[in-house]
Amino acid sequence: MSRKLMFVLLGLLALVGAVQAQEDIVIDFYYPIAVDGPLTEVIQGYADDFMAANEGITINPVYTGNYNQTRDTIRTEGADPIVDVAVMLAIDLYSFIEEGTIVPLDEFVSEEQYADTFEVLWGNSIDEEGVIWSVPFQRSTPVLYYNVDMLAEAGFTEAPKNNEELLEMAMALTTEERYGLLVPVQGTFPIWMVESFVNAYGQPFAEPEDPATVYLDTPETLAALTYLVELGTVHEVMPAGGSVWGDTPTAFLAGQAAMIYHTTGSLTNILNNATFEVGVAFTPSGPAGEDGTGYGTPTGGGNLYVFDNGTKSEEEIAAAWAWVEYLSSPEIQADWGAQSGYIAARISAWELEPLASLVAERPQYAVARDQLEIADREFASYRTIDAQNIINVTLSGILSGQVALEDAPAALTEAQGQIDELLEEYRVE
Repeated sequence: MSRKLMFVLLGLLALVGAVQAQEDIVIDFYYPIAVDGPLTEVIQGYADDFMAANEGITINPVYTGNYNQTRDTIRTEGADPIVDVAVMLAIDLYSFIEEGTIVPLDEFVSEEQYADTFEVLWGNSIDEEGVIWSVPFQRSTPVLYYNVDMLAEAGFTEAPKNNEELLEMAMALTTEERYGLLVPVQGTFPIWMVESFVNAYGQPFAEPEDPATVYLDTPETLAALTYLVELGTVHEVMPAGGSVWGDTPTAFLAGQAAMIYHTTGSLTNILNNATFEVGVAFTPSGPAGEDGTGYGTPTGGGNLYVFDNGTKSEEEIAAAWAWVEYLSSPEIQADWGAQSGYIAARISAWELEPLASLVAERPQYAVARDQLEIADREFASYRTIDAQNIINVTLSGILSGQVALEDAPAALTEAQGQIDELLEEYRVE
């Protein structure tokens, strides 16, 4: 099926005549640019084709900086949001619910769409009462990228499967000219990358069934942080305190690192610009289990949210959903996954072009999808923004060395107390 024909069919099915009652509905679509690549051109192409198939609806893409900047823009709009649809972090769910600016989507999401979306990706879309508030769009996990040529020169024929092997290989690959490994935990937002290690040690930060419960002050968190800190300070296979997020793929492409942790959302950019063979593997972030693996990862990335201050018409909401339905369709997810490297959230998308051929040619694109089998949902709780800020400040202090490892238990305990106090009002006795 051609893209144009597919768009026409979606347009015919989406609105069921609702939009004809109101002329020229404008959907302000906020899209955060968080990784390198010409994604704005792709989004504009989707908007142009959607508008051609849906007369009377105008899609106005607004490129709003990174996720945090986009969230700040939406929160500044407050109870009278300009935005109609936005791609925002999946973990923003509870914050938007509390602010009362997003539309529940239960009546729009079909049983077919629900069943055709990877189950773990719904974990950050649905509240504890089972209400669907957002739809997976550009989802991700961290993955391990490695320079196949460098590993071969050092005598390694496959990627590490646990963090003992990761350290062994990183030590062998470290030279005066390059680091063996880069993990981008330097800066003010280390939580997502640290989650890969914490999950692999066996205790994720968040309780999946209870957004009022957070686990920070745990032996697993301390073990993961100790491992990460010592990669830089004891073993010197990466800079002390880790690498900077945006600089990490650049260093990898320049041959300044043999292995890196980064989002699968960087996959297309890395593959298209590498002058060497790029390997991609599950993140070997924890100690070996019975099968020899120590894999662990959170999900990540953004979902589609529909915003309403209570004054939008049914036709406007229908038009906003038509755009969401289109972006989350198997056909667009197949194209988006191929264009960006993000995980196509629809299961059937992986059997469609151009993604099916791309995976056959470049199996690296299937790694993050396959890793969903062992993934945990990304950290989310009530008061997510505030709780996450406490966690990030605490993690940053320990990872940067501002808080010595021997003082880390006390720092984690203090932060746990702050989070418990923050969430106390949400707990049911």
